[in-house]
Amino acid sequence: MSDEHLRHLQAIAEAALLAAGKPLSLDQLRDLFPDDERPARQVMEHVMVQLSAACEGRGFELREVASGYRLQIREAYAPWVGRLFEDKPQRYSRALLETLALIAYRQPITRGEIEDIRGVTVSSNIIRTLLEREWVRVVGHRDVPGRPAMYATTRQFLDYFNLKGLDQLPPLSEIRDLEEIGREIEKNMQAEIEFETPDDARDDADSQTLH
Repeated sequence: MSDEHLRHLQAIAEAALLAAGKPLSLDQLRDLFPDDERPARQVMEHVMVQLSAACEGRGFELREVASGYRLQIREAYAPWVGRLFEDKPQRYSRALLETLALIAYRQPITRGEIEDIRGVTVSSNIIRTLLEREWVRVVGHRDVPGRPAMYATTRQFLDYFNLKGLDQLPPLSEIRDLEEIGREIEKNMQAEIEFETPDDARDDADSQTLH
C-alpha cells in the first residue's frame, strides 16, 4: 500500500473523528468504506498510529478510550479553550465523587455497602444522576434479603474520564482516602458539568465528618 493511499486513509479517519464528536472504534472507521475498499484492521491500526504522530506539537491529540479513538484538545490548553464558554462549570460535589469512586474500585457494589463505607446515607439524587449520565449501571442483585441492586461502571464512564480501561485508575495502594480517590478521578475529566443540588450539598456536608 502506497504512502499516498495511507495518507488518504488518515485524512478520512481524521475527518470522521472531527465530524463524529465522539469516540469511533476501528470497525466503525473501517465501515466508512465500501466492502471492496475496506482496509484491513492491521492497516487501520497503522493509520491511527500515523494520525497520532501527526498530532504531535499541535493543540489536539488522538486519544484511545474504551469506545475507540477520538480527537480532543490537549489538557495543557484547556485554560485557554475554556474561555470560549461563558458559563463557568462547577466542580462535582465531594459526595458524588466518593460514591463514584467506590463503585469504580469496589464494583459490583450495592448502595447499602457504599453507605457502610462512607458512614452516611447516599443521596437518591446521586445514584439517579450517575445512572442518567450512564456512568454506572445495574449489573444484578445481591442474593440477600431485599435483593439490592449492584452497581458497576460503564464504557461511557471510561470514555468521559479519558480511560481505556479500569486498570488505568490510580492503584488503591497509592491513595489514602476517598477524598483523594475523587481528586484522582477528577484529574481525568474531559469537561466539568454543572452538578450541585440541595441533597448533594447536604450529603457532602455530612461526609466532612469522615475525615
